[in-house]
Amino acid sequence: MRILILSNKLPYPPKDGGAIATLGLAEGLADAGAEVTLLAINTKKHYFPVEEIPVGLTEKVRFLAVSKDTSPRPIHAVINLLFSRRPYISERFKCKAFTVQLTSLLQQEDFDIVQLEGPYLEHLVPLISKYSEARISLRAHNIEHEIWARRAGNTRNPAAGFYFRLLARRIRRLEQEMALESDLIVAISERDRERLAGFNPDAKTITVPAGIDLSKYEPVQPGGDPWPCFIGALDWAPNEEGLRWFINRVMPILREVQPGILVHVAGRNAPAELVSLLRSIPGIQYHGEVDDALAFMRSASILVVPLLTGSGIRIKILEGMACGMSVITSPVGCEGIDAEDGRHLLIADSPEEFARNIQHTMTDPALRERLGRESRRLVKEKFDTFTVASGLLGFYK
Repeated sequence: MRILILSNKLPYPPKDGGAIATLGLAEGLADAGAEVTLLAINTKKHYFPVEEIPVGLTEKVRFLAVSKDTSPRPIHAVINLLFSRRPYISERFKCKAFTVQLTSLLQQEDFDIVQLEGPYLEHLVPLISKYSEARISLRAHNIEHEIWARRAGNTRNPAAGFYFRLLARRIRRLEQEMALESDLIVAISERDRERLAGFNPDAKTITVPAGIDLSKYEPVQPGGDPWPCFIGALDWAPNEEGLRWFINRVMPILREVQPGILVHVAGRNAPAELVSLLRSIPGIQYHGEVDDALAFMRSASILVVPLLTGSGIRIKILEGMACGMSVITSPVGCEGIDAEDGRHLLIADSPEEFARNIQHTMTDPALRERLGRESRRLVKEKFDTFTVASGLLGFYK
């Protein structure tokens, strides 16, 4: 089976959840026997030379990329706000060179499936239908409009709330159009599948969670001083929002119940104002972008994921569980993972409970060992890359 994957960013190196999810599934499909081509926009923000992708990957997946600067431009954003019904996010990914490359590819080669990673390349669907007999598959990493609706509910800024609600409505309309134009819908969680199926009851749907290759994740070593850590792309709004909540609401309590606490924070592309804040907070050590995210996580052994908004599955939580870490998160953070509170991870829905869970985990070696063992087992049973990709390939066939 020949599968063409279209992505609005090159998923290499896999430094964030979206890239990990896209690359992992592409690899898994190839390992399961599919012939996979991945065509991506090589954005200025996440640029990486295709020729430098490791041979081990390029022998499995054919990578093609078209360079484009998708950075937001204020004047374009204002014009879009006033004169368009489409979300500005999707407009930034319209690229003539990408359209030309895709047209040439579809004219020269036959594919069984064209899989779009998310709704923001929806404008390409008519072109795909014109030049290919392939089934069109929407692979949704999350329900995008829910993220912005939740952000609108969490902000105290009236102007920001207005814009986030407007953006949520526009993205919801785009997701509905994308679902209606798709033959197949691949959701990353059952909750997301039900919502997307509601947009298009005629589409064939399946839940395929993000896959984790457990062999790439060494478990944390017992012993040593257990310190909590946070890691995530800080140019992704839900990560920044959750980290600020943790700093402002959880850290004051944590410093009282656990004197001498040191929380290690890492993340790329943090706004300058957030960097200054992180460096001024007692009990926070900010590392910026780290070279080896997994080594950073394993050195701490406790992963905090204080998300207030989001959808789909948090890949960083799966990675922490694969490393056998003790994960402490919010109800939003663990959505879609089907993990049991107190067995696989700890769930906190208030600042006080978050601080208590961190303190308890730091001072109870038996709890850390049990959480790490059970979380790693859950990843092996339900999120193995080859298993989930094989299931999707069978669905496609």
